[in-house]
Amino acid sequence: MWPTTVLLLLLPHLFSSTDTGNNTNFNQSEIVNADFSDAAFKGQKPHRGVKDRDTCSIPCDITVKLLRDEKHSVCGQLQQSLLAFGRSTRKLIRDVMEEQQKALDILSTQVTELMTKVQTLSFEVQRSNTEIFSMKHVESHGRDCSDIKDSLVSVVPKIPSGIYIVHPENTDSSFEVFCEMDYMGGGWTVMQRRTDGLTDFKRPWIDYVDGFGNLAGEHWLGLKKVFHIVNQKDTRFQLHIALVSHDDITSYASYDDFKLDSETQFFSLHLGRYAGSAGDAFHGYDQEQNQDTAPFSASDVDNDGCNPFCSIGNRTVESCSTQHNHTGWWFNQCGLANLNGCYEDTEKNQEQRMNILWDTWRHNGVPHSIKSVTMKIRRIVTNN
Repeated sequence: MWPTTVLLLLLPHLFSSTDTGNNTNFNQSEIVNADFSDAAFKGQKPHRGVKDRDTCSIPCDITVKLLRDEKHSVCGQLQQSLLAFGRSTRKLIRDVMEEQQKALDILSTQVTELMTKVQTLSFEVQRSNTEIFSMKHVESHGRDCSDIKDSLVSVVPKIPSGIYIVHPENTDSSFEVFCEMDYMGGGWTVMQRRTDGLTDFKRPWIDYVDGFGNLAGEHWLGLKKVFHIVNQKDTRFQLHIALVSHDDITSYASYDDFKLDSETQFFSLHLGRYAGSAGDAFHGYDQEQNQDTAPFSASDVDNDGCNPFCSIGNRTVESCSTQHNHTGWWFNQCGLANLNGCYEDTEKNQEQRMNILWDTWRHNGVPHSIKSVTMKIRRIVTNN
């Protein structure tokens, strides 16, 4: 059976068509009288009045046209559906992107707020630190470690070693030092310590003047600070050098009078009489090796007396600091001592005189390989 819509489209053609079997013209009333009720359309049997009537046939060209029209209709509906689906998909993508952008905006705002809080906190910490350091000046514990020991010995049963604040006479500032209170009666101010090689002593002049390192570990106190300590009024200081080799042999060298000149004289060294078991490497074996009264030198400030060069063995040396791993010391044509040398235990460096050097401390004619060294100063009791 044809759908109702198809039959309605065929009506004009049926009105003009003829019955090929009987050559009888159909008029409108006859067609109307035909039983095209809803029951027929729904597959029910026709009334008896049209029982013997021949079923009409539809020409092929009309069928093709109907199918084409139906296809065009279906295609149109499909195109409309695709367009609607595309519009809904684009809208969905646009909505998702908008939601993602909103989430990113919220996240960006939260990050900005967090950064602002961090900056504010950092500013508060800096301000607190500034307030702490701008507070009233901390009172020093004494003029030097010897003075601290003398002032505490009567009230403290055992004075601990550690970091103390000192304020030498005739100076405008206080600074921290490490005081050894257990070694040989205590009262020692440590001016240099090498123990593990963690602090690099390859430094320029300004670092040796101001000091560097960790006071509780390896460090160089600073020429300016040592100058202020040892040049106090009516004082004399002893210099003590404690040495330990890589095979754990200990030795020492001591000088009963130790002073430094001012910076304008490059902190020239002045030593008194020697005592000890490591040999007098500072004075050496002859005047050319004598480092007493020598000014301090560094890689960028050359006062070593090698003009234009020095001869050490079969080698020509233009700079003792460069020869000694760019470290600073009281060089005099290089000499026999440099306790700031390279912290390594290699035969090659021993030959090139780069290691921590105290050449007069020997075993079977060969200088000991030094593992650790401490330079410390202490007041000497005077009659003044």
